[in-house]
Amino acid sequence: MGNEGHIAHISGPRRPRALSPLREHLRDTFWFAPSAGLVCVVLLWWAASTLDLEIVALLQREKAYAAVRELVSIAEDTRTIVTTISSAMMTFIGVVFSISLVAVQMASGQLTPRVVRIFIRSRISKSTLTVFLATFLFSLLVLTSYESETDVRQVTSVPVVQSLLTMVLVGLSLVLFIAYVSATLRLMQVGPVVDRITRETLRMLARQGTGGEGAEDGASLAPETGRVAHAGRAGVVLDVHVARLVRVARRQGVVLRLIPRIGDFVLPGTPVLAVHGGTTPPRWALRRTVSVGVERTFHQDLGLGLRQLSDIALRALSPAVNDPTTAVQCLDRIVQILAAVVRRPLGAVQHRDRRGAVRLVQNVPGWADLVDLGLTEVRAAAVHSPQVTRRLLAGIDDLLLALEPRREPLVRHRTLLLQAVERAVPAAPDRRFASSPDRQGIG
Repeated sequence: MGNEGHIAHISGPRRPRALSPLREHLRDTFWFAPSAGLVCVVLLWWAASTLDLEIVALLQREKAYAAVRELVSIAEDTRTIVTTISSAMMTFIGVVFSISLVAVQMASGQLTPRVVRIFIRSRISKSTLTVFLATFLFSLLVLTSYESETDVRQVTSVPVVQSLLTMVLVGLSLVLFIAYVSATLRLMQVGPVVDRITRETLRMLARQGTGGEGAEDGASLAPETGRVAHAGRAGVVLDVHVARLVRVARRQGVVLRLIPRIGDFVLPGTPVLAVHGGTTPPRWALRRTVSVGVERTFHQDLGLGLRQLSDIALRALSPAVNDPTTAVQCLDRIVQILAAVVRRPLGAVQHRDRRGAVRLVQNVPGWADLVDLGLTEVRAAAVHSPQVTRRLLAGIDDLLLALEPRREPLVRHRTLLLQAVERAVPAAPDRRFASSPDRQGIG
């Protein structure tokens, strides 16, 4: 597969961060934040324990034994509280997250299984689990600092600061628990879920450049001189490490072109990178530049948000659910996303090095692809729901007002929808009603 036609130049996308894929991959895990929190709490306990030792040693050097006795009394009073916290915290964690998993399961059954990813990426979910586990571990470590020595001249450790920090962690746990329950309940509502999907999609659009669909001022690539095949496991292309690929291409003096789109399923041996204008870079230099996993992510995937919204709408329109209002909410967001990209150039993204030379070309879905992804399946399932057909027509009309050169896919979908309503609805008054645009569906 060589260079077909021209790849248009784009301007505006900011330079990718070197650790951008790593940051996104860690956000898609549920273990990193709690693990990092446990390491931090061990360091916090060590610092608090050292401070307690220094306070006692200073008072003993000053022969302030009355103050030491007072600290020992305070520590003994808090020991019961710390012991109770350490024994109850893990049970509390188990109960809270068991209930949460049931809520997530209900949400995935009502909407789409892909909403589980929202829970995994949720900062409040990770923060809550991290603080809960940190409180449990910190209370256990504090218990090791208590001494049986009662002579104020011989005592070496009085965990006053540690006990105070334990109380602070418990208070923080309670605050996060309230926020976590609120966030989990919102996950069970359609509106917040589709809003979250839309915000993730728009955020991805803001940080990633788009190409130049049909532009005439593009630069053609040199002839293809080699290809790099995928050598890992089969899976979905999640993202590419743009900064590293640009560096490799600059050092080699070539242009790299990503053959599959983000979201494509690739097998071992599938060509993933084409080399233009020079020798193929060594394989070790291209390691971990193309990430493959089991499920698509929002990091660089332009069509994932539309795919998820379409899935939720289709489930809502199924005979088993029959919830056209949910489908209308999804159409609101589908139209919002399409309106955000309606004037943006699409087709292929050119990533340049610091000297302005093109080093990486990445294909992205075109305008017709995005319109078909967002509207085709919903249109086919909406024929018998006048609320959805009216909202779909209003959305298409709103998009048609916003652009001129990209009308063809929208006009095609509008025509097909009206023809389907004509065939499916026998009564003329019902056909006129179902064919009347309405932004609220029936409002």
